[in-house]
Amino acid sequence: MDHTFESAFERLEQILEKMNTGKTPLDESLKLFEEADQLIRHCSQKLTFAEQKVETLIKNRSELVLDDQQKPKTQPFARPASQPVSQ
Repeated sequence: MDHTFESAFERLEQILEKMNTGKTPLDESLKLFEEADQLIRHCSQKLTFAEQKVETLIKNRSELVLDDQQKPKTQPFARPASQPVSQ
């Protein structure tokens, strides 16, 4: 399935709208239900991957240090000696 999360979610909304009209024949409803099931699994996998990536990024970042005013401490940017300052 080559859907982005957003396109899969949009297609799910279209399917739900069509099925909620109550005018969809049974055979078409079954096909739409199967497609929706695949889209739901696809979206779930994308969300799980994104959650795991965010958790990994949070775990890997360094400990946040606060100053006396409870704001994050910052350090001046150290420019490599080989890189001149542009003006």
